[in-house]
Amino acid sequence: MLNTYFRVIVGTFILLSVVLAVYVNINWLWFTVFIGVNMIQSAFTKWCLLEVILMKLGIKKEGGGCKV
Repeated sequence: MLNTYFRVIVGTFILLSVVLAVYVNINWLWFTVFIGVNMIQSAFTKWCLLEVILMKLGIKKEGGGCKV
């Protein structure tokens, strides 16, 4: 379940930042870069802030959140 929430939230953030970059300001793409860098670091460290937040909100961990 955690994996599903993680993918939905990250996908929404990426799409939102692209839409904001197109219609508001191109600098919103830096948010997309931040998301990508966070996903890469979580692959090496096995730690993800979004996963911690979701678990504190009561989402059950089944297979891991940041592992793609």
